[in-house]
Amino acid sequence: MKKAQLERYSRHIMLPEIGVEGQQLLLDSRVLVIGLGGLGAPAVMYLASAGVGELVLADYDHVELSNLQRQIIHKTRDIGRNKVDSAADMVAALNPEVHVTRVSRELEGDELIAEISRADVVVDASDNFETRFTLNAACVQTGTPLVSGAAVRMEGQVSVFLPEKEDSPCYRCLYEDDGDAGEACSRAGAFAPLLGIIGSIQAAETLKILLNQPGTLAGRLLLLDASTMHWRNVKLAKDPACPVCGGKSEANALEV
Repeated sequence: MKKAQLERYSRHIMLPEIGVEGQQLLLDSRVLVIGLGGLGAPAVMYLASAGVGELVLADYDHVELSNLQRQIIHKTRDIGRNKVDSAADMVAALNPEVHVTRVSRELEGDELIAEISRADVVVDASDNFETRFTLNAACVQTGTPLVSGAAVRMEGQVSVFLPEKEDSPCYRCLYEDDGDAGEACSRAGAFAPLLGIIGSIQAAETLKILLNQPGTLAGRLLLLDASTMHWRNVKLAKDPACPVCGGKSEANALEV
């Protein structure tokens, strides 16, 4: 590791859970982030500053004025630009050592599978159930860890899905794919700091996976009501009838 890197990441290296070897793991890692909105913005910024070596940023949308209330990776001057371009500029400003691959189109089919196969972790920062179900199925197929987040109004949630582990549930175990698109921020609104909280937790869980740390949110759903700052932990298990992961154990969702 170079002298400048030792200084840049010194506060990580001081941690016994990370050290030089752990920081090198981060430098050698590749993370795919789907969605560069309110969740993806803080997640990408923390992953970049933490030294994740390669970030693949995927979003086909453009920056709009209404995004700026919560999507802190974009600036007023970026209105009208592709989100991947403005996000890449912020990453370069934060940490020019991070290699950024820009994907300014919707990833589908074989291309999506290929990108997920190359990633060490996938961060789902999308804003709709259709994309979440698609990413979950692809991660189950490839055995790639998935860090999922969602936030709307004053409520947010985060979980981690580890398809390589036989007893780990998948996102489809939690929600039925019944065609319900759910509420989006554009229709229901969203409390700006809530997106920052949930996106930051997604970054933290991603780093823990890359560092092979225990204690991730795998098998748990973390829920936040920002109106009261009340947190809940819900235990998850595979759905034996899940059509995606084919769970064999009894499903449960119990508050712990």
